[in-house]
Amino acid sequence: QVQLVESGGGLVQPGGSLRLSCAASGADLRGNVVAWYRRDPGPGKQRELVARIWAGGTTLHEASVEGRFTISRDDAKNMAYLQMDSLAPEDTAVYFCNTYPIHHFPWGPGTQVTVSS
Repeated sequence: QVQLVESGGGLVQPGGSLRLSCAASGADLRGNVVAWYRRDPGPGKQRELVARIWAGGTTLHEASVEGRFTISRDDAKNMAYLQMDSLAPEDTAVYFCNTYPIHHFPWGPGTQVTVSS
């Protein structure tokens, strides 16, 4: 069974840090561009791209998180990560991982990140 499971979210104060993990079972992330996405709270919100990493390690972060978030991957463990520093309330969202640009795998449950004092 193909499954992506995100973890590491939680409640953090503004300026704090979190490290998200993406574990893939039954799904091989190797050779794929892996990305983190997030969906803001509220009805009708769509997932938006946060960052992506190519198989060779090249990364690209969206402007809203550039300099604060860092995407990485460990192909030996079939996992991906998102280090989030200097978190701000506008980063509050449910975070997901999947491949990019085509979402090859079913979406996981995501992990909730709440930035609040």
